[in-house]
Amino acid sequence: MLLLTAPFFSIATEHSPTWQTIVNNGSNKPVYFHAWGGDPQINIYIQWLSEQVRQRYNIELHHIKLTDTSEAVSRVLAEKSAGNYDEGKVDLIWINGANFAVMAQNGLLAPNWAQSLPNFALTNPDKNPAVTLDFGVPTQGMESPWGQAALTFYYDSRAMSAPPYSLAELLTWSAQHQGRFTYPKPPDFIGVSFLKYALIGLTPESLKHLLYQPATEQSATLLLPTLWRYLDALHPNLWRKGRYFVNNSTALRRLMGDTELSLALTFSAPEVPAAVQRYDLPTSIRSYAMHDGSLSNTHFVAIPYNASHINGAKLVANFMLSIDAQAKKQQPHIWGDRTVLDLSLLSEHQAHLFTQPNPHPSSLISTVQSPALAEPHPSWVKVINHGWLMRYGAKGQ
Repeated sequence: MLLLTAPFFSIATEHSPTWQTIVNNGSNKPVYFHAWGGDPQINIYIQWLSEQVRQRYNIELHHIKLTDTSEAVSRVLAEKSAGNYDEGKVDLIWINGANFAVMAQNGLLAPNWAQSLPNFALTNPDKNPAVTLDFGVPTQGMESPWGQAALTFYYDSRAMSAPPYSLAELLTWSAQHQGRFTYPKPPDFIGVSFLKYALIGLTPESLKHLLYQPATEQSATLLLPTLWRYLDALHPNLWRKGRYFVNNSTALRRLMGDTELSLALTFSAPEVPAAVQRYDLPTSIRSYAMHDGSLSNTHFVAIPYNASHINGAKLVANFMLSIDAQAKKQQPHIWGDRTVLDLSLLSEHQAHLFTQPNPHPSSLISTVQSPALAEPHPSWVKVINHGWLMRYGAKGQ
């Protein structure tokens, strides 16, 4: 089993007295991990995590399977209302997005711990802001990144030798291959994700900070016209001349399977080879990441403010960020969840662990680095949806 080796111990402070105190206080205790339990593959991976932390720290990691993460949020909120400030039943919670916002706003999360995890340094947060932003909201050390999905494009290699690798190339490619690309109509998640990717890419660096603040009438008026101009140029070259849009990614994939399209997108890269293996997509399908960035939806683990086993939870969260755990999780047959580590910080041997030994030809190549684009502030979704529907929603309907 590969462990962190030099030079990363010096970076990660695995041997610091402070961390050793956490190891001493967190070992030999249970940790109750509340996490969605609806996917058998993920559940098996969490069972593997349990075995690993038992071997290392004699921690009994109990996976409390949730139907919805809000169940754990409600439990912690109820404990706070009942005056339970240090004997909470939730030690660690798998979380992101709106549930994180609710817990943070209500003071339900332990603050300023994630950045002190030894393995957190391997995420290279200064270069990868997505690991410290949860849907555009700063995590402020209340969450440790666990994995991320990213906007992934896939194309039919029989229809083209090389796909477009940027927003500018997509515009040119669409003009040359009319009717061969489209995206789902908002408010579909994939459709909105494409629009957010475009908005981030089209916004000047000097103004990008506005996307990570609550949207205002002024900021929307300043930033959105560039997106509308891009879409005005793109839409006439889309499937059905941009007068009709599919409702979801399933319909989009069906058009690819019927070879009506040559290019499409998803937020779950492992879905592509799975669809090829089910014969829902042609064997000529290939996946790739845009060179100008991939909108990333990072998911995290957090520790409630009143966790009974806070030090044990930190040990588990740190192991979740280890090279071993992240590499195993990324393997398509295990989970296929993209790592949050910066592979450029690893040795060649360590980075090799993230390669797929026998990848399906349609799989996204994990070693290809595409800049992670953090989700804008959640308030931008409503503004984008409204603007899009006002401009394009009535066409062809």
